Amino acid sequence: MAERRADYPIHDLFLRRWSPRAMSGEALTREELCTLFEAARWAPSSGNGQPWRFVYALAGTIEFRAFFELLAAGNQPWCAKAGGLVVVASRHQRANGQPARTHAFDTGAAWASLALQGTVMGLVVHGMEGFDYERAAEIIGLPDGHVVHAMIALGKPGRVEDLPEPYRERERPSSRLPVSDWAFAGRFPAGS
Repeated sequence: MAERRADYPIHDLFLRRWSPRAMSGEALTREELCTLFEAARWAPSSGNGQPWRFVYALAGTIEFRAFFELLAAGNQPWCAKAGGLVVVASRHQRANGQPARTHAFDTGAAWASLALQGTVMGLVVHGMEGFDYERAAEIIGLPDGHVVHAMIALGKPGRVEDLPEPYRERERPSSRLPVSDWAFAGRFPAGS
């Protein structure tokens, strides 16, 4: 794996987390899945609203096939060996009908917690937007007041050599923009 380097001191877990595609095809166990969800459970949220919702399908189930068919053509070849697929949604209204303005922010925190737990467990955790959002909402029975955000492929690590081309050459951690490109003191710089 290519070495990633931080410009400032951070825990190595953040550098180890990336989004591989090579999976073995082995289904995740319910315990493994619930451990990932337990990590998401403890994410911070505004007013402790916990607006995130994760709807999952484990490999080998009818639901998995339905979720798999939602994927864009570019994601299907490597997701064929996923151990599970998860549709991520959130409640954008509070119980009193008021908008939950930070629902997406809070759900992102839950996703990050799940992704980091997956890294600790040695699992593949790959978030994506390449799928049919409208059909996903129908298939999962998305209630009013909710919105679909993303899909996650989960699995046990597989061999890069077993990935279809051209995914093999992309199977390495990516770099990141430096902090100075997106963290600004007081206001956005002129012309950005």
